[in-house]
Amino acid sequence: MKGLRKRLAVAFISIASGTVILSVTFLVMATVYHYHLYRIQTPGMDKHTVSLDVHFGQAMIQSTTLAVIGAVTLAVFTSLYVSKRITKPLIQMRQAAEKMIQGDLTTRIPVRGDDELSDLAQALNHLTEELQKQEALRKNLTSDVAHELRTPLATLKSHMEALMDGVWEPTNERIRSCYEEIERLTCLVGDLEKLTALEAPGFKLNRKRENLQDIAEQAVKSAQASFLQKGVTLRFHAPDSVLAMVDRTRILQILANLLSNALKFTPKGGEVKVEVRNDGTDLLLIVQDNGIGIPPSEVPKVFERFYRVEKSRNRKLGGSGIGLTIVKKLTQAHGGDVEIESEEGKGTTVYVRIPKSNR
Repeated sequence: MKGLRKRLAVAFISIASGTVILSVTFLVMATVYHYHLYRIQTPGMDKHTVSLDVHFGQAMIQSTTLAVIGAVTLAVFTSLYVSKRITKPLIQMRQAAEKMIQGDLTTRIPVRGDDELSDLAQALNHLTEELQKQEALRKNLTSDVAHELRTPLATLKSHMEALMDGVWEPTNERIRSCYEEIERLTCLVGDLEKLTALEAPGFKLNRKRENLQDIAEQAVKSAQASFLQKGVTLRFHAPDSVLAMVDRTRILQILANLLSNALKFTPKGGEVKVEVRNDGTDLLLIVQDNGIGIPPSEVPKVFERFYRVEKSRNRKLGGSGIGLTIVKKLTQAHGGDVEIESEEGKGTTVYVRIPKSNR
């Protein structure tokens, strides 16, 4: 950056000095020319005129020299000042970038004025903030994954040790317990793979004009057996035809996750309703249950990764904590949004809003 300041200063000084020198040169040449014409047109100069001629020449030389020196000096100081003002924010940006490379994401660049340099400073500050958020998410994700893996692995280890040491007999019940822990690990890894695929830069939807009623009906039929097994009623309502530009597989994934959550949190004898509704330019997928509900303070947090309303983090009830994160990512990929209304002890309603057209 020092080299840039030097080059800018030299450029400014050269331009200013060159302009002054050329201007003074043309001024002197024009003055001398017209004075020479005056002498030719006025013959017979006396001694007073000769003396005036000498003093005029000296005055021209001195004034020209002083003007050039003053102008060049002013150009030097002005150029140094302007180049410093221009390069100072660039130096600050370079220093901030070096700190970012070293892992310090708390640094911020002072933003002054309203020009291209201030816009660049704001952009770098925004980039630093986003990197800081991503770093925090990465650390939280690592911690959450470690927590999720620790408990089932510890359970499996203790069961295997008990079986190997002969403390336990390898009964069907104990083998089933180990199988369930392995199944939870498999589901967790599968959910993480899905979430990673959704957040990959190359992720794209395979949109086609589909009838949302057919997709929702297919999702309901696929989940019907699980609902019957638990004793929860599953109802479905939709208009005859609701067309939209969607990825059929991803919409099925959204509904599968929502129905899975509704089934987990709805006790035996409860009811879950699935509805497709035409809402102007958008379509609504609504999944409503009369289960245990969510406390109002917890509703904004349910889309966070690995977040569970149960503070005990009960895996049998709460799942991996990634399902609603996937739902939100897929809905946003369609240009829509998802909202949750819930009342503790009375149930939960999830609204998935999908635009009809491909935005």
